[in-house]
Amino acid sequence: MVSPRRDSADSSAEPLNQPPGVSTLSVHAGEDRQKATNSLTDPIVCASTYSFANTQAVIDYIQKKEKRGEYGRYGNPNEWVVERKLAALEGGEEAIVYSSGMAAIVGLLMTKLSSGDEVVFFDECYHRSREFCSKHLARFGVVTRQVKACDYEAMEQAITPRTRMLVSESPTNPHLSVVDLERFATIGRKHKVETLIDATLATPYNLQPISYGVDYVLHSATKYLGGHNDLLAGVIVGGAEQLADVRKMRGILGSINSAHNLYLLERGLKTFELRMQRHNENGQKVAEFLAAHPRVEKVLYPGLDSHPYHELAREQMRGFGGLITFFVKDADWRATADVVDRVKLARIAPSLGGVETLIEQPLVMSYFEVPVADRQRFGIPDHMIRLSCGIEDTRDLIDDLAQALDG
Repeated sequence: MVSPRRDSADSSAEPLNQPPGVSTLSVHAGEDRQKATNSLTDPIVCASTYSFANTQAVIDYIQKKEKRGEYGRYGNPNEWVVERKLAALEGGEEAIVYSSGMAAIVGLLMTKLSSGDEVVFFDECYHRSREFCSKHLARFGVVTRQVKACDYEAMEQAITPRTRMLVSESPTNPHLSVVDLERFATIGRKHKVETLIDATLATPYNLQPISYGVDYVLHSATKYLGGHNDLLAGVIVGGAEQLADVRKMRGILGSINSAHNLYLLERGLKTFELRMQRHNENGQKVAEFLAAHPRVEKVLYPGLDSHPYHELAREQMRGFGGLITFFVKDADWRATADVVDRVKLARIAPSLGGVETLIEQPLVMSYFEVPVADRQRFGIPDHMIRLSCGIEDTRDLIDDLAQALDG
């Protein structure tokens, strides 16, 4: 099931009381129509603290729970606009913005988990998220259980009376497995366990986990939401009541973002739908090219018929994004690195979701010093390449990959 909101490109005549499209939300949601300085864009508010006219104003702020600035660690006008915009795009009641995607998941888990609690992960989740739980939360008595991605029976069997959270990505990175969100959420509700989906690769344009009953959605806003490889940010979206204590914890941890970064994130979101349309288009066409190339052994991309979760992805997602994982046929890690080094347009770098196409060899970029047995356990072979398609012309991306593979 896909959110019933219409595409902004849909030109069919509809009543004006229909929900706004994605681009309309990206441009206008969360913003005051007339801003404090009469500027069309939200001004950057550089303030670490906010003053009160008198003592009674402080009392009114406390007793009436007024939405205004007090101290920068507890909120900023630029932040409030971005949070309202992201909540609207995701279809959630509230959003909390953090300094990075990792800060966001750390903030949520630090709030929701206590000593003796347990969390269950699908094993293809971002390795730093799993590492935080298994190595660091473990020091405080939190138990982490990992089960095979998309094995719902194994996940349900791993749940105990102490389990408090089920966690997965969808699609996963870099294997691009797609989670059955309805089944995932149903398991959580059945056992009265909260659920979290990291939907960074999908984005709110392609997937809305909350509409399936998932409790929390995580994004590294560094990626597609910011969209220009020029900022770090993260966000948690969910119910207002569920997130109230999470926001208080963020004020204690101090994992906030700067006014300048928030301005860049808001500006990046203005073109969110337009960028995602090109990311989806490039991802699909480049994946099809790679799947047909004689030097490519296999391509992982949910938009391909060959993908094991293709039908589920078609049911749940509007598009499949710009991330592609492929494997060079009969290549060791050095021959694979030669392909990466021969690209001319794509840049060799970590991350994804920006306007520039990025390419990397996961073995080298993220797992070079990891023991071979662990790399095999994580599913990171020597001949794997991860490609994040930007918004360049499709033909140019394909030509660049063709010369790199043929060289």
